Amino acid sequence: MNAILAFARTEFRIARRNRLLRAAVTIMVLFSCALTLLGSGATGDLGVDLMTASSASLATLSVYIVPLLALLMTFDSIAGEMERGTLPLMLTYPAPRLSMITGKFLAHLAALAVALTLGFGATVVVAAATGGVTAESVFVLLRLIGGALLLGSAFLGLGYALSAWTQATGAAAGYAIGTWLVFVVLYDVALLAGLMVDASGGTFTKDFFPWLLVANPADAFRLVTLPSGQAAELASGIVSSTAASGFAPLISLLLWPIGALTLAWASVQRISL
Repeated sequence: MNAILAFARTEFRIARRNRLLRAAVTIMVLFSCALTLLGSGATGDLGVDLMTASSASLATLSVYIVPLLALLMTFDSIAGEMERGTLPLMLTYPAPRLSMITGKFLAHLAALAVALTLGFGATVVVAAATGGVTAESVFVLLRLIGGALLLGSAFLGLGYALSAWTQATGAAAGYAIGTWLVFVVLYDVALLAGLMVDASGGTFTKDFFPWLLVANPADAFRLVTLPSGQAAELASGIVSSTAASGFAPLISLLLWPIGALTLAWASVQRISL
């Protein structure tokens, strides 16, 4: 436990000095405030408060920003130490490599939680100033933060795996951007192309599409944070399905961090001194 806390303290100090992370958090705060203000015009038509009306837009923002934040924090967490020559020294410590991964994960998850608190906290301030916060909207916000942390955990694990596998900062950065593009952008484009090919609503649309949607952590996050109620569904623009409306999205979002961290641990294990 002492080794885990030591790794966590060191990584948290490094994360606080990350300029790219600061820039991404600033962008998240600005966009969160802007989306909340823009959503104020729809509250009357939807019959919901400002915070609830803005939740779908905030979820979409989180899909793009949270994985990027996670990858920015982790792509050089192992490769960078390898290039600086500090990783071989760390691996000689009388502590299992799992302790190093766990410590890094706890520190980066804490940094991500701080970033999300700042981003969504700004939204609460804006909504409260206009009288658009209710008990239901607070629950929506907590669900959004919890889902975002699970989404971020998955990409933290993927970042560690890429960093340990490449053992080079430049290569890890390239693979990190590629991973973000595949999961956040290209995956949905491919699904959309499949729907266009199966325009008649055949086997792909009915049987494969819902499960392929759930299999992607970014899309699973969207479904988990989907606001309840007919008005909120209209605001989100996401069509629900049997697979997507059950527990499958939540299970997917819970399994992805476990699988990603297991992959990261296996990648670290293969590093030879």
